Amino acid sequence: MTTSALTGSPRRMEPRHMDVQHHTPWHEYFGFSLDHKVIGIQYLVTGFFFYLVGGALAGMIRVELVTPLSDFMARDTYNQVLTLHGTIMIFLWIVPVVNGAFGNYLVPFYVGARDMAFPRLNAVAFWMLPPAGFLLLSSYFIGGAAQSGWTAYPPLSITTPAVGQIIWIVSVLLLGGSSIFGAVNFIATVLKLRRPGLGLFQLPMFCWAMLGTSILVVLATPVLAGALILLSMDIVAGTGFFNPTLGGNAVVYQHLFWFYSHPAVYIMVLPAFGLVSEILPIHARKPLFGYRSMIYSILGIVFLGLIVWAHHMFTSGTPPWMRLFFTIATAIIAVPTGIKFFNWLATLWQGKLALNSALLFCAGFIFNFVFGGITGVALAQVPFDVHVHDTYFVVAHFHYIVFGGTVFVIFAAIYHWFPKISGRLLNEHLGRFHCLLSFLGFNICFFPQHWLGLNGMPRRVAEYDPQFQLINQISSVGALLLAISTLPFLINVVWSLWKGAPAGDNPWRACTAEWLTSSPPPVENWLHEAPLVTEPYDYGSAEDAMPVTTVQGRELWSAGR
Repeated sequence: MTTSALTGSPRRMEPRHMDVQHHTPWHEYFGFSLDHKVIGIQYLVTGFFFYLVGGALAGMIRVELVTPLSDFMARDTYNQVLTLHGTIMIFLWIVPVVNGAFGNYLVPFYVGARDMAFPRLNAVAFWMLPPAGFLLLSSYFIGGAAQSGWTAYPPLSITTPAVGQIIWIVSVLLLGGSSIFGAVNFIATVLKLRRPGLGLFQLPMFCWAMLGTSILVVLATPVLAGALILLSMDIVAGTGFFNPTLGGNAVVYQHLFWFYSHPAVYIMVLPAFGLVSEILPIHARKPLFGYRSMIYSILGIVFLGLIVWAHHMFTSGTPPWMRLFFTIATAIIAVPTGIKFFNWLATLWQGKLALNSALLFCAGFIFNFVFGGITGVALAQVPFDVHVHDTYFVVAHFHYIVFGGTVFVIFAAIYHWFPKISGRLLNEHLGRFHCLLSFLGFNICFFPQHWLGLNGMPRRVAEYDPQFQLINQISSVGALLLAISTLPFLINVVWSLWKGAPAGDNPWRACTAEWLTSSPPPVENWLHEAPLVTEPYDYGSAEDAMPVTTVQGRELWSAGR
C-alpha cells in the first residue's frame, strides 16, 4: 500500500504477473504490424540506423576541417554532406526516436490502453519513414544531393542543382506527413483512451510532454510543408514566390521556415524533458518535485515556442520593434525551462541515487542543456547575435541543445527501458564507459567551437583561415572520441540481447504502469484489466511494497517474481 503524493489517499499497486507470455515473434518487427510496441521498436532501430549514417557524415565533415584547405572532398561534395548530415540527424534520428519510438512504446501503457487510438495510421506513419530516408540518401547518386543546408534558404536553394533539392523537398514532406499523423494519434490517445478514473493531472509527465509536442507538430509542420511546396514551384515551374530576380521575397521563406523550425527544437526537446521526468524519480527514489509546475511549464513552452521564431532572423533586415519583441519573448521562454531544471535538481536532492547508466546520462543532459540554454539566452540579445550570426558559435549552441540534450536523453531512455523491451539488463560497466566517452567526446568536440564563433569563423565552409586550425583539430579529436563511444553501446546491446542477465518484470522498482506487466509485455499489454495508476511518482514506501531478488550478484527489485 502506498500513499498518494497529491491527495494523501492510499492506493494499492497490483503488479500484473503473467503466467502465460504472449510475446511478439521476431519476424513481426520486419512487417506491417499494428502493435504500438513493435512500431516503437521499429522507429528506434530505424532511427539508430540513420544516426549511424548521419554520424558517418559528421565524421567526414570533421576530417575535412582538420586542415584549412578543401583537400578531403570537393566543395560541392562538402555542401552535400553537410546538408544530408543536418537533415538526417533532425528528421530521421531525433524526431522519430523521441516522438515515434518512445512515444509509441510508452503512451498506451501510461493511459491504460491496449494500443494507440489509430493503429493503422500509426503503422502508416512509421512506414513513411524508411522510404523518405532512403530517397534522401539516393539523391547523392542521382545528380547529387541538395547543397543548401537543412534550412534550404533561397535563392541558394533555387540556384543549386534542381534534382537533389527537389528530392530533399519530397523527402522532408514525407517525414513531415509522418510527424503529423503521429501527432494526431498521440493527441487522440492521451485525451480519449485514458482508463476511466485516470484524470489528466494524474498522468505521467511524458504524456504531457507528448501532448504538448503533438500540438506543436500539428500547428507548425503544415507551415513548413506549404513553404517547401512553394519553393519547389520556384525551382521546377519558374514561379517567383521566393526568387528575388522575379520579384519574390526570400525573407518570407525564412519566416515560414522558422515558424516551424524553431518549434522543431521543442519538438525534439519536450519529449526528452518528459523522459527525464520519468527516469529521475525512479533512480532517485523520490517523487517528482513540482508535478503541476512541470505541466504548466510544458504548456508555457508550447505557447512561447510559437512566437519566438524571428530571433533567427535578426540579421535579415527585421525592424527594431520586431527585434525587441522577439528578444523579450526568447528571454521569457527561459523561465519555464528553468523551472523544469530546478524541479529535476530538487528531485535529485537528498535522493537515494543509483548511479547507473540511465541516471548518469540524465546528469550529462542536465549539464549540457543548461550550458546550451545559457548560450541561447545570449543569442537572443540582438547586438551579440549580430556579432556571432552564422558562425560556429551557433553550431556549438545548437549541438549542446540537440545532441548534448536530446541525444543524451535518448541513451538514458534506452538504458532505462531496455529491460522492459527485452527482459534483459544491459551491462552497467559498458554503459558507464559509454557515458564517459560520450560526455568527454561531445564536450571536446563542441565546446571549442564557441571560441571559433566568437573569433569569426563562419559555419558551412570547407576552407577557413589557418588561425583556426588548432581549435578545429581539437574539435575533430572530440568527434573521433564521440564516434568511438558508440562501439561499447553497440557491443552492450548485441551481447545483452543474447546473454544479458534476466531483468525480472520490474528491475527498477518503478511505479509507472508499463512496469506492472511482464517484461517483455504481452501483445495487448495486459492479459487482464490494465492497472489504474493515479500517482506514478509515489515512492514513499516503495521499498516496503516490492520484494527484492538477486540476479548474478546484483540486487534487483521485482514486481510479482
